[in-house]
Amino acid sequence: MKNKTLVLLCSLATAALADTSHLDPALPEYKTVSGVSGNLNSIGSDSLNNLMTLWAEGFKKAYPNVNIQIEGKGSSTAPPALIEGTAQIGPMSRPMKAEEIDAFEKKFGYKPTEVKLAIDALAVFAHKDNPLKGVTMQQVDAMFSKTRKMGGDDITEWGQLGLDAWKGRSISLFGRNSASGTYGFFQEHALAKGDFKPTVKEQPGSSAVVQGVGADPYAVGYSGIGYKTSGVRALPIAGDDGTFYEANYENALSGDYPLARFLMVYVNKKPGQPLDALTLEFLKFVLTKEGQAIVEKDGYYPMPAELAAEVVESLSK
Repeated sequence: MKNKTLVLLCSLATAALADTSHLDPALPEYKTVSGVSGNLNSIGSDSLNNLMTLWAEGFKKAYPNVNIQIEGKGSSTAPPALIEGTAQIGPMSRPMKAEEIDAFEKKFGYKPTEVKLAIDALAVFAHKDNPLKGVTMQQVDAMFSKTRKMGGDDITEWGQLGLDAWKGRSISLFGRNSASGTYGFFQEHALAKGDFKPTVKEQPGSSAVVQGVGADPYAVGYSGIGYKTSGVRALPIAGDDGTFYEANYENALSGDYPLARFLMVYVNKKPGQPLDALTLEFLKFVLTKEGQAIVEKDGYYPMPAELAAEVVESLSK
């Protein structure tokens, strides 16, 4: 099923689609302000770790007196850090779970604020020499899940996917560990909340998943599109309509690609009050032309200007 918010974004960024770059020309240039200093801590998603580091480097060029510490051990580490006050920013590659929101609200009396910062196509990667043209969501579920809630028969060999030359060759599975938001998103959307097979080789980071697939001709694994290397290829995926869609900007933005998602951070913002000045200025930077150029440079997809402006406005009041 399409992500309704992502479908709406397609109409907001048509100007960007015609160019090789997907950076919306309507995004504002970043303008520095005076008096920005202090310490900013970020704890959360591994998938966003490189992006957060690049954003921090760009922000520090404008504000040398700002110290930014970044830790990326998985999305599940973000909510406790926000609750305990050890981080002002909690990057996540999945939405917070109900129990995580409840724990935050129990502590502060209000819910955490979600801040969308980039768009991703969660890719199913195969080795670069793998000739498979694509997979359906049911086949993805049948490869990775022991419960197969999408109704397919168990798939363990490449011959079952139509690769007669690889008949009898076992499929080697790579994935993330349970602390990862990518793990949770994939489990919910690709496995219909089913259970992973015990044969999935769980990796501590997305780059390790891609490295594993790139080193094994018979492997398949999942991670954010930003981790793609020359050693792997992202398999086109067919959703409910049976059409195969590439993991690219246009298909992520339109919602046609079945595993499109937002990359986001959560912050502690009291209702009716602006976010604290340092965190707000950092997020403003991220949602400008400079910040979104970093998104594109890192292999992810930038936000349309209209949505970026809405996000900034919501944090300022």
